[in-house]
Amino acid sequence: MTFEIKAYGGPTVQFRYGTLTVLTDPTFDAPGDYPIGDRALTKTAPANGTPGPVDLVLLSHDEHPDNLDHAGRALLATVPLVLSTPGAAERIGAPVRGLDDWESTVVGAVRVTAVPAQHGPEGVLHLTGAVAGFVLEGEGLPTVYVSGDNASLRVVEEIAGRFPAIDVAILFGGAAKTALVGDATLTLTAAEMATAARILGATSVYAAHVDSWAHFTEGIDEVRKAFAAAGLSGVLREA
Repeated sequence: MTFEIKAYGGPTVQFRYGTLTVLTDPTFDAPGDYPIGDRALTKTAPANGTPGPVDLVLLSHDEHPDNLDHAGRALLATVPLVLSTPGAAERIGAPVRGLDDWESTVVGAVRVTAVPAQHGPEGVLHLTGAVAGFVLEGEGLPTVYVSGDNASLRVVEEIAGRFPAIDVAILFGGAAKTALVGDATLTLTAAEMATAARILGATSVYAAHVDSWAHFTEGIDEVRKAFAAAGLSGVLREA
């Protein structure tokens, strides 16, 4: 199975799916400090290039600068369709369309379903805001899961129950931490990414959201080690 994917850094990857060029959580601003409330998130590396024309953006959420920055917001205006949470659609407007959990829409010949994501431990939704993951399906195409900023293996199990034939998983990791939730992680740890891969039964796993920001506490080296320890090195791919 050939799957064309490019990583730009952080949560931003681009992949070809049928006739669509799909981009996740666009972040193309320069390194520096980006305020969020009374805090700031620090970007440590520039994006690995800039995208060409994009048909569809999958925006997990719009409220954090490490998932949608200034350049990313400008890019949204050039894209025919952006799928995200209902809250993001209200805040941004066109071309963002909000989907509830488990709601599907058809884009060309591709079916996109919004799936749950839990951005941190239980009980912090009021702090972190709503997040969406996505599953893409198409005739003759691999089934692709994009996790968004999810930290819950229970959520992964629920998604695997509804989609038992995930071929490609793009997992947002990095074990992100901020003072907002103490020592809890806001995204999957490397070990949890390996567990998620096993739960999903995915034959190809790509790690995103593991570099370019100071609050990510684990990187691709930890992911490689975790997949090796789980006997899953053969499914881990790198964009």
